[in-house]
Amino acid sequence: MKKIILTPHLFIIILVTFFNFFPDAAFAQNTSSASISGTVKDASSGESVPFAYIHLEEINRAITADRNGEFQFQNVPPGTYTLAVHRLGFRDWHREIEVGSETQSISISLQPASVMGEEITVTGDSESTAGSRLEHVSTKILGEELRRNLGTTLSETLQNKPGFSERSSGPAPGRPVIRGLGDERVLILQDGERTGDVSAQSADHAVTIDPMGAEEIEIARGPAALAYGANAIGGVINVVRNQIPTSVPNSITGSASLQGKTVNNEASGAFDASLPLGKFAMNLDVNARTGSDFSTPEGNVENSAILNTHNTAGVSYIGNRGYIGVSGSYFYSEYGIPPDPLGGHPSGVDIEMTKYQFDVRGERIFDHPFFRLAEARYSFVNYNHIELESNGSVGTEFGNLTAHASTKVHNKKWGIFSGGSIGLWGEWQDYAIFGARTPDSNQYSGAAYIIQQGDAGNLHYELGSRFEYVQAKPKEERVSSRIGEIRQRDFSALSTSASAIYGIRNRFFIGSTYIYSFRAPTLEELFSEGPHLAAYSFEIGNPDLDAERGIGLELFLRYRSNRFNAELAGYRNDFQNYLYARDTGDQSVSDPSLNNYQFVGEEAMFYGVEFSGDVQITNEVSVGVSLSYTVAERDVSEEEQAITGYNGDTRPLPMIPPLQGSIYMQYSKKNFTATTRYKLSDKQTRLGEFETETKGYNLLSATLQYRFSTGEILHTISLSGSNLLDTTYRDHLSRIKDVFPAPGRNISMLYRIYF
Repeated sequence: MKKIILTPHLFIIILVTFFNFFPDAAFAQNTSSASISGTVKDASSGESVPFAYIHLEEINRAITADRNGEFQFQNVPPGTYTLAVHRLGFRDWHREIEVGSETQSISISLQPASVMGEEITVTGDSESTAGSRLEHVSTKILGEELRRNLGTTLSETLQNKPGFSERSSGPAPGRPVIRGLGDERVLILQDGERTGDVSAQSADHAVTIDPMGAEEIEIARGPAALAYGANAIGGVINVVRNQIPTSVPNSITGSASLQGKTVNNEASGAFDASLPLGKFAMNLDVNARTGSDFSTPEGNVENSAILNTHNTAGVSYIGNRGYIGVSGSYFYSEYGIPPDPLGGHPSGVDIEMTKYQFDVRGERIFDHPFFRLAEARYSFVNYNHIELESNGSVGTEFGNLTAHASTKVHNKKWGIFSGGSIGLWGEWQDYAIFGARTPDSNQYSGAAYIIQQGDAGNLHYELGSRFEYVQAKPKEERVSSRIGEIRQRDFSALSTSASAIYGIRNRFFIGSTYIYSFRAPTLEELFSEGPHLAAYSFEIGNPDLDAERGIGLELFLRYRSNRFNAELAGYRNDFQNYLYARDTGDQSVSDPSLNNYQFVGEEAMFYGVEFSGDVQITNEVSVGVSLSYTVAERDVSEEEQAITGYNGDTRPLPMIPPLQGSIYMQYSKKNFTATTRYKLSDKQTRLGEFETETKGYNLLSATLQYRFSTGEILHTISLSGSNLLDTTYRDHLSRIKDVFPAPGRNISMLYRIYF
């Protein structure tokens, strides 16, 4: 396969331009910045609390307190910020602080998680963060919750959240689905950057992120999503690993983890560390996992073993007015795709996936009445995906070279807005496939966006707009007898979003989010032509496809108190030209064991409801429930009715999750936490073309967690069991459900130390 070697000229130009345009950004001494130092303590005992995770929101700062509970942020410009603290076994702490020109010392007292007290609130409703973190985060998963739900894949880790499902082609390659929306409509990031893989293209392509190395996971919707793409109507998922340091730690801190699972004899390990090196800081992160075939109540899932490693090193120079940092990472994975139910590859397909990634990031803090800070980013990804047949030959190979460059300016108050960001973003993609007639292609994308927020009394509002241009350019223009004229296509549109939330009596909130999304067809949707054995399909593109446009509206009610939290949301997403690969039911002429999958655009509608709530019954016991339901259907034309004989104006879309819910109970006292969850899933009878019905099922899971300290080390142990009753069930979003049920009983143990 042809490879392209990218010289470092582009990112050098970006950085030189950035730091020479603002000449005093060379980190010279400047008395207008200050430092914030402090100590984290236990409010009950008065003892120091080590290894607390501390966020200085609104600017690029995240750090872990040392073994004495001490922390320091250097070079903070005057202004108002939100300081957020999280620590295992303690209630989250948030406070708005005012930073002047002098060094400030803060004492933070954390309440143990099992103690009820007045909730510490944040002034305003924004949860804005920067650097490797997302702005205006809707949901965060970290600490005990992340450890409790840690799975083999990112989607498995998220599946207990309301509205989340997992699209899969076996246990190893799974990708999140939010409210029935997946693929390109859910944008997955790592430290705020796109992953550069092709996991959105097909169910057999894995996400190149191992959740073992995640410090936290963030989910954002609405205007915030427009900073990262015009197409993320489903939402943005950001896995925070802090690969590039933004602050110098007081001392060496880190963690080490070991995890084992019985369902596939899996073993995994991870190590990360942050090191102070004068004005430099270094972050190291390594992890690996290996496992055999997954077991089910009916036997093993053939050819479902997994092996992967993800290793990263990053270093930054932290100056008076910002920082500049680089990181390099290597991801390698081997996993199996179970046998094709139609006989296309009766022994399954083996996947070998490699990704090299290089990132550069710089930040400049301003003394300016309007601008707060600016940041520049560059990322280059070299991704390769090989599908091997049982005889060792290469069936299909995907190569993808991607470069991203962006710059963003964070502004202060102006007019009715209290702050926001303005940015430029560009992407270059070189895509090639071996084993099909799909042409090698380039894609060029550019965007400009603005996102602002403000408050008016009890009303918080956010507005965003993004203009994006996309050019899809095949390296050879020709006419295909199967898909038509392969030629350059250009797309552009303006995406917009607005959200508002109104607080009633400081505990009850009502809000709404609107988004108008734009998605240009991908290179696969335009130009695919050939067999994709691991996906059980012969894929046929359509060079005449128009862009997909969607209008999304969500209404929600929230109640927040110290004892009771609840949220009810209803949503509707209407799509003009919804793009997907439709199973035609026709066998491919050249590959009769595969059905033709034709990329089409249809009028479609998604609507549904979500509910989640929890109540603290006593100091030790809490219970919670969640429920989610999505309906998705497309319009059926009169021509299609005449050809197929289908009698109806609409038809369900394929691969939509059924009604699902869960009930959980948690007991927590001192250093011990026990959680049990009962998950319920209804049958799915709303079927797309050639889909099979799946029955309802109930699953029981439980987790025991304990933490203790020895000297200067914090130990955490999690013992988890999923599908404890060894229930035989089939997930509707699994591409292999007709042959293999979902994994059976699994006992998992995670041991992690913090130092």
